[in-house]
Amino acid sequence: MADARRRHLFTLAAVFAVIWIALAINPHDRADWALENALVLAFGGALFFTRRWFVFSRVSYTLIFLYLCLHAIGAHYTYSLVPYDDWWRALTGRSLNSLLGWERNNFDRVVHFSYGLLLAYPIREIFLRVAEVRGFWAYFLPMDVTLSTSALYELMEWGAAEFFGGELGAAYLGTQGDIWDAQKDMALAGLGAVIAMAVTALVNRKARRDLARDWADSLKPGQRRDR
Repeated sequence: MADARRRHLFTLAAVFAVIWIALAINPHDRADWALENALVLAFGGALFFTRRWFVFSRVSYTLIFLYLCLHAIGAHYTYSLVPYDDWWRALTGRSLNSLLGWERNNFDRVVHFSYGLLLAYPIREIFLRVAEVRGFWAYFLPMDVTLSTSALYELMEWGAAEFFGGELGAAYLGTQGDIWDAQKDMALAGLGAVIAMAVTALVNRKARRDLARDWADSLKPGQRRDR
């Protein structure tokens, strides 16, 4: 890997490790924290073991880093109890929930939206590199995969909640009494992906080239890899 990209990746990894360790100390519910982090460890392991076979751009690594930071916060407090409203009130003297008209703790909804907004671009890089998709499909397939993996997660969440049951299952689900919670979470993930791909398309149109495809092409033998 290029030195600049390696330094960027190691910096992100080091910062996330510090954040993750800090938030691993005395979480609100240790069992829920462990359950929430199971997929993070699996995802981190996949990134590590495939790092030589598949390299993301610095943009994608940064987006992944931001999403994992949000998830680490949610895992520490449990998603339905993240005190973002208290933080906002301490900064501004006003309630963010009141300002936005929210009647519940919506940190989980923000993270589901961020799943699509932040991870659709890295998913697009996978399609460009592995399947070499072009045109419409290079924008549609990342949205499709984002929505389908969001649905798969909701099914896994339901299964885990049924298996563990009790307070742990309720904390992991975090529905807060909303019977349409899963559907809303999937819709927000899909919306985030649509916005991410729309922005990507606009940037590419303005640049008159596909920046992610340039990155994919730069990884071919004899090409530079400095993005």
